[in-house]
Amino acid sequence: MKWNVFVIGYDDLGKRLTPELKYADNYAFYPLLPLNEVVYARNYHFDQLVEDAVKEIEHAEVSPDAIVGYWDFPTTALAPVLRQRFNLPGPSLEAVLKCEHKYWSRVEQAKVAPECVPDFQVVDPFGDDPVAQIHIDYPFWIKPIKAHSSHLGFMIENADQLRNAIPKIRDKIGSFARPFEEVMAYTSAPEEIAKVTGYHCIAEAIISQGEQCTIEGYMQNGEAYMTGLIDTERDEKHRSVLMRYIYPSRLPQEVQQRIFTISAKVMRHFGFDDSPFNIEYYYHRDSDELRLLEVNSRLSRSHAAIFQLVDGAPHFQVMVDVAIGIDTRMPKGEGRYNIAAKQMIRVFEDGIVKRIPTQEEIRKVEETFPGTKVNLEVEEGKRLSKLLHQDSFSYELAVVFIGGENKAQLDANIERCMAMLPFEIDPIDEEKS
Repeated sequence: MKWNVFVIGYDDLGKRLTPELKYADNYAFYPLLPLNEVVYARNYHFDQLVEDAVKEIEHAEVSPDAIVGYWDFPTTALAPVLRQRFNLPGPSLEAVLKCEHKYWSRVEQAKVAPECVPDFQVVDPFGDDPVAQIHIDYPFWIKPIKAHSSHLGFMIENADQLRNAIPKIRDKIGSFARPFEEVMAYTSAPEEIAKVTGYHCIAEAIISQGEQCTIEGYMQNGEAYMTGLIDTERDEKHRSVLMRYIYPSRLPQEVQQRIFTISAKVMRHFGFDDSPFNIEYYYHRDSDELRLLEVNSRLSRSHAAIFQLVDGAPHFQVMVDVAIGIDTRMPKGEGRYNIAAKQMIRVFEDGIVKRIPTQEEIRKVEETFPGTKVNLEVEEGKRLSKLLHQDSFSYELAVVFIGGENKAQLDANIERCMAMLPFEIDPIDEEKS
């Protein structure tokens, strides 16, 4: 038996990890849509992406048993539209949009888990006076209704900072807003939601204190399951900047169970079924409170390789099996290491990439630390500020997936690994640029 699995934006990392699935010979993987159209495009045209994907599938020599994806928008919206077209199991587009539309998601979360939801409101960045719209207390985060990787996300401490952020948001919000409006046309949202377009933002009270974590789980036949819990470490100065994911979580088991219970309640309320999801939380030990940061209608590509290092398979296993409609065959604790991390290598100043690690240097790292995977995110000669989908404060040069026997050894391995991967960035002469 071999299932035909079409993968939206099937990239090099995916191609390295899918052979690590249990019973990998049971699956045949087919790329669906090129990366430069569905992931790295400066502008997305959703209707065209749907049309192109349908043509690719119809012209393939096999029929799809599953259509999957591990990228953020527009992949998250493409998957339910395409599954419906080819009569495959998966969540409805409406259920997905209750995750993806940041305001709609907060409205629905507040109905079933109000204790976890911060104060929030809609902001129209194109209104005459966005400052006058604010009725929640400073400081707060402002971000578009639809974006990812902290794109156009700003922490606002006063009215002047909001006035400075608004022109930046107005200038770049369209790259996600235009295709998101096309997606919203595929469904009938309630009037309260329909009037909040992709060109709007959401302002939310600050909850980014305490320990951040992400539950990776899935819904199947109406039941919720937890794949694992991952801890997140952020930059000390810029709290929206992600630096490291660590698996498994070091949070108390009782807290992990509460996270699972809340997550299951939220996803059932959304009507979300037959697909993986991940939900990000903050846990405050002093008050024993959990605050929900955001819901994602997909698993996290960022976590796949660290699941493989600890459990013996990437959690793509869950994504594929649930999409096919079979019981998941995800192993537990069968990997090489007891703990693993995804380490982001970042810089916080603009510049021109003069040198990146050579293939030989990367090979040496991967040989020195068995199971390690290094993914470069930049090329020589590129200006960092021209990179797509970066957060508002930093530029990602590379990511490293690496394991250890314990936290101390993991930290030591990461430090050695980063020293073995040299980058050179020429600073920008602002007067000449």
